[in-house]
Amino acid sequence: MSQNHFTLGFPLKSPADAKALAEQLLPLMPGLFQAEDAIGTIHYSRFTLLSEKTLLFLGDFDGEFGPLMGDLARQAGPVFNAIFRHVDQAPPTPVAADADAFVEWTAAHLIHPVNLYTAYPDVTAKRIKALASAADVSGAGELNPFLVILPIKSRLAFLEVQLLLRARGHGTTKDLDSVGTPHFAQFVPLEDNQIGFFTVYDGSFDKYIADFTKNIGQVFDLIFKFTKNPPPSPCRKHLQEFIDFAAGANRAPIGFYQAYPGLSVQDIHALIADSKSN
Repeated sequence: MSQNHFTLGFPLKSPADAKALAEQLLPLMPGLFQAEDAIGTIHYSRFTLLSEKTLLFLGDFDGEFGPLMGDLARQAGPVFNAIFRHVDQAPPTPVAADADAFVEWTAAHLIHPVNLYTAYPDVTAKRIKALASAADVSGAGELNPFLVILPIKSRLAFLEVQLLLRARGHGTTKDLDSVGTPHFAQFVPLEDNQIGFFTVYDGSFDKYIADFTKNIGQVFDLIFKFTKNPPPSPCRKHLQEFIDFAAGANRAPIGFYQAYPGLSVQDIHALIADSKSN
């Protein structure tokens, strides 16, 4: 089983629909989380409004995209039925009655990441939950989503940033491993020449950014050469400015699903190591 990430873009009919969804989605999250628990292959998920014209749905999961979308159509149909009332050229609803159409629609609206990072690439969500249960370990940590949107200066610069990030893929993985607190991370190209950097991480925001700046700041120093109104570089010498910039560029999540709540990266690594030694 391979781990994957999805970013889905829902094109909204109007700014009024974006405002309505911001209010209507949160009460639907318990139903979505229950469905995701039942499906069992999603590690984390969250929604966020990218703009008045686009809602994003992000998830880190095991296996293949199509079967997961089919499961979501059948088990979380009411959530997507509510969303599609506000979406331009939506698929037929109720989605549970035509899961194939939902799968086809989501495949057409899937935004492919430039690169992917996972802190524990060889274990499924079900395996982590089973290891934690067998060891009688319950998560006591704080996990947060980080949804940073970077506006790039031009279309040409936008393409150059993607090439840079692809070329530096392995180095970025090593840098994120050095940080030690990100679970999953992706750079994702978005509308209007924007780059999204999406992570799930352990601990407080300020500490994460401080550790992040020390270990992967050089990647952002490169990106900031192409970014509108960037903070001063290098990041490591201007930590507070980078914290302020990141906080301002961070989008609020709508719902945050965790398959194994509170388990840190280090908790999960310890569970995996213990299982191999027994």
